[in-house]
Amino acid sequence: MDPKFILISEEIIKRIKEGDLAPGDKVPSENELIKTFKVSNTTARKSLLNLETLGWVRRIKGKGTFVLNRTGDHKIVRTLGSVESTRKGFNESLTQEGFEPKNIVIEKTILQEGISTMIQHKQLTLEGPVLKIRILRYADDDILKDETRYISLKQCPKIERLSPEISFFKTYEQTYHIKIKTIEQTLKTTIFDNNTPDNYFENDQPLPIFILDGAVIAEDGNIIEIEHSFYSGDKYQFGIIAHPNY
Repeated sequence: MDPKFILISEEIIKRIKEGDLAPGDKVPSENELIKTFKVSNTTARKSLLNLETLGWVRRIKGKGTFVLNRTGDHKIVRTLGSVESTRKGFNESLTQEGFEPKNIVIEKTILQEGISTMIQHKQLTLEGPVLKIRILRYADDDILKDETRYISLKQCPKIERLSPEISFFKTYEQTYHIKIKTIEQTLKTTIFDNNTPDNYFENDQPLPIFILDGAVIAEDGNIIEIEHSFYSGDKYQFGIIAHPNY
């Protein structure tokens, strides 16, 4: 019979294969394994080390052990409307999945007049002054996302001084103590080719692109952020969470 730590590893691998644990999810800690499987801390530690040796997980010091992205094409799966996914931010999510994130700011300006957009058939207006920040997001030197955010400087003064590697959503909550009510998003598609103006994806062939428009709205009704971003269609998949009312 296989050692106990092997059996525990196999149980966690089964959960990963069945989708119960997705790329970027945190696997049970040593203490949780000890409690669940009634084993010693040595056995629990060996279980996690075995998972890491086999390439299923990655330990991040001080944070935990996370499921790596092992899909053949390394698709990044994101869920629309997920507060938890949004709270993590780009860098933290990719790091937990085993990628090396990189961020290049190509524009950072302040718009005194503000900005308006249509999301879910509603006209939303973000009053000025507004920080416009455009960032190219990479994973392992592959560009994944061309992201533009418009952020209220009334609600988030001096946010332009912070690093683009932060989780903006988490910063709204923790630094500016804003209570978020909702995230409203729309998703559509287009094709980028060599003739597409302002195309940073460096694609030689036509590339499917997801266009995400979103707004972060506080409990007091103020709009904190408007996003307009392009996601590489060959790198991303999007999921949707539905909450039926009974």
